[in-house]
Amino acid sequence: MSSDVLTLSSGGTILRAWNLPDGLMIWETNLRTSTASNSQLHVMSNNKAARDNLVLVSAGRWIYAVSSIDGAISWEKEFSLDDLEIKRILQSPENDVVYALGLAGSSKLALYHLSAKTGEILKDIQESFPGGLCGKTVLGSDNVFVALDKARSSLLLIEFKGERISYNKVLVSDLVQDLSGSFELQSLSSDIISLQTSSSISLLKLKGTDGLEVLQRFDQPAAVSDSLPITEKEKAFAVVQHLGSEIEFIVKFTSDLSSEIIREKVNIDQNKGNVERVFLNSYIRTDKSHGFRALVVMEDHSLLLIQQGEVVWSRDDGLASIVDVTTSELPVEKDGVSVAGVEHNLFEWLKGHMLKLKGTLMLANADEVAAIQALRLKSSEKNKMTRDHNGFRKLLVVLTKAGKVMTLHTGDGRVIWSKLLPSLRASRFGGVPSALRIYQWQVPHHSVMRENPSVLVVGRTGAESSAPGVFSILDSYSGEELNSMKLDHSVFQIIPLTLKDSSEQRLYLILDSNSNAHLYPKSADTLNIFLHEMSNLYFYSVDIQANVIKGYSLQKSCDLNFGDDYCFSTKELWSIIFPSDSERIVISETRNMNEVVHTQAKTIGDHDVMYKYLSKNLVFVATLSPKAAGDIGSVLPEEASLVAYLIDAVTGRILHRVTHHGAQGPVHAVLSENWVVYHYFNLRAHRFEMAVIEIYDQSRADNKDVMKLILGKHNLSAPITSYARPEVAVKSQSYFFTHSVKAMAVTQTAKGITSKQLLIGTIGDQVLALDKRYLDPRRSVNPTQQEKEEGIIPLTDSLPIIPQSFVTHSHQVEALRGIVSIPAKLESTTLVFTYGVDLFYTQLAPSRTYDSLTDEFSYALLLITIAVLVAAIIVTWIWSEKKELGDKWR
Repeated sequence: MSSDVLTLSSGGTILRAWNLPDGLMIWETNLRTSTASNSQLHVMSNNKAARDNLVLVSAGRWIYAVSSIDGAISWEKEFSLDDLEIKRILQSPENDVVYALGLAGSSKLALYHLSAKTGEILKDIQESFPGGLCGKTVLGSDNVFVALDKARSSLLLIEFKGERISYNKVLVSDLVQDLSGSFELQSLSSDIISLQTSSSISLLKLKGTDGLEVLQRFDQPAAVSDSLPITEKEKAFAVVQHLGSEIEFIVKFTSDLSSEIIREKVNIDQNKGNVERVFLNSYIRTDKSHGFRALVVMEDHSLLLIQQGEVVWSRDDGLASIVDVTTSELPVEKDGVSVAGVEHNLFEWLKGHMLKLKGTLMLANADEVAAIQALRLKSSEKNKMTRDHNGFRKLLVVLTKAGKVMTLHTGDGRVIWSKLLPSLRASRFGGVPSALRIYQWQVPHHSVMRENPSVLVVGRTGAESSAPGVFSILDSYSGEELNSMKLDHSVFQIIPLTLKDSSEQRLYLILDSNSNAHLYPKSADTLNIFLHEMSNLYFYSVDIQANVIKGYSLQKSCDLNFGDDYCFSTKELWSIIFPSDSERIVISETRNMNEVVHTQAKTIGDHDVMYKYLSKNLVFVATLSPKAAGDIGSVLPEEASLVAYLIDAVTGRILHRVTHHGAQGPVHAVLSENWVVYHYFNLRAHRFEMAVIEIYDQSRADNKDVMKLILGKHNLSAPITSYARPEVAVKSQSYFFTHSVKAMAVTQTAKGITSKQLLIGTIGDQVLALDKRYLDPRRSVNPTQQEKEEGIIPLTDSLPIIPQSFVTHSHQVEALRGIVSIPAKLESTTLVFTYGVDLFYTQLAPSRTYDSLTDEFSYALLLITIAVLVAAIIVTWIWSEKKELGDKWR
């Protein structure tokens, strides 16, 4: 057992034993526990009641005793007390009795004496606390627990001896001055406890149930590590606190808090925020003394390794928790060049060539080799900080869960700038503010090119949807915060509008929890533009909890904020209420607001024309039967069904409805142009499926004048409106698909000419590019000659998985969560960004690079061919002139 490692995973349901030298799994045991409970692991030492050491696992009101030899469950015990949560497991000095301390609800403490051999309850002691407990407890000594009361005003020192439980109260105000924020208790040794608040840390000495004594206080924002055993009697712990632009790293022994083993100051980037967590590690120096290093987790989720007063390495792991992505164009390359710039560039050119020459002759040292590599990266065309004519070089502006905005260069993925937003900085224990979305705020064109583009970050000050919202506007090139405001209303829904004001700022509607709409930015120009278009603006909301979809229009006055010209009340136009006993909303999708459609007509093989139903008000909604919302296989096919809807968001009219019997979630979907593709699991076939629905406008079926179509002239007598009942035709088909899906997207190009591809994030954390032609509902087993000429692929029951179609190649994007497609200026190419724990970026050409030369094109061969042709022309011309002159002399 000394060379084994025990792990408890999957919410406390799987216990495994591993061999430490080679990592092989020795045994595995499945436990029936609730994943919502807080599971704990305890290994009994020197057990006399059995041949081997028992492994005790507690979860909720269950305790399991597992053999450490083969993983067999020796005994299990479920306690009858309602709402019981086992907090601690201890063993008696004789090792034949197990003590289980649990909390029932918030007011009752229960102590059980169990037989270590059989799990039989020997004694049951219960004690009620009138004020209640908040659930946070730490073990101060072998028989004393420290708990925080429900009012968070007192610490209870609870002692249990034999059949008696006694306690004493200590006011928190006697220990710390600042009572704001949250409290956190942490046991460092049998008699040392740390009490952490949002602004300070106090080290307390436990005197049994007699009280607590403050030994030391750190008044700066700080974090304390767990205690680390150094010897059999000594334990060490670390405290890291902020001191202006530095952090101080302090290491102490629990036996002597008055002395310090290490006190070091380290300079760090203040944009990383406060210290969140500290993990202490020790190592043996050459003089056989103990040295210490600390892994520090910062507020922005970055990691720092501190050792000997320096940051050994750091990494921005906040990029592993991206919540939203937008893009920004790089600045235009300036035409003018100064003399000083030319001289500097000439010097750098000469220096670079000298270094490259030394490298070629293998005379460069290690530093010069590194400088050569840096010069190559810097001089690389794709890494420049200016726009390119193909639109490949861009800035990816990402928003992380920690409230930090970071900008990545598409050339090499380097971080250009990062900004931890003060308005979204969470307290260490509360973690209340939340970042929601990031949008383009201002995108200057040639008329206002002197201004930099900017982005808008929207968040909340609290976790609830009714919490007030916050705005932050950042410069896309520098990261400077141009404006920050705390809103006087909540942020329930964010509606980007297609409108812009005279300064190229985009308009946004923020819907609050009271169904009032607020217009941003607030200016007279913005208000005039919005009022002119307000009668044509409609929006909808999907409430998954209430199982209802509602459509709204806007009215000029705001009910709550009378006199606010930028606040508008909403009028409910329609609603669709789904019966909760038979259907539950699982997903809703709409078209990308910036999607470009090249043509509204589709010419089929027999030269007939089909008109796409291109409405930006089209919404796809999928519902599942209540039982089908669970895990795959948890329901019978007869009890599961999926219903897909196509709904007009202006009128609420259901344009199409289809039911898939025996289908189960999870459901993923993407909506583009006039088609929608969605993915689900077929219980009857025991396979995943992908279905496609295409919708066409039949009101234009007779409008087949090709010349007018080419010229863009509509020969319809009536205007197109959502309030007129559309005549639509729907084509659909479903196919088997091999993989489970994590995310779906569709490629976007500048003009919408290039063929579409589906970007599918598979369960293997890879991205598959699937041609939309495989999901054509008009596919048939034996296509006609005309359909073959059109490019329709013969029908098969499964969609092909071509290894060469994996965009990520052999790479995996660990814990893949999202896929973003960004159009480049070059029509044939789209830029694909995939994020999860890892990040992946690439360029994709769905129809190949038909409008540019590839990177593998041999320009040297082209120049040689041209030179040979020119030389041949010159030689032929000279030979012809000489021949003609010779003929004249005859």
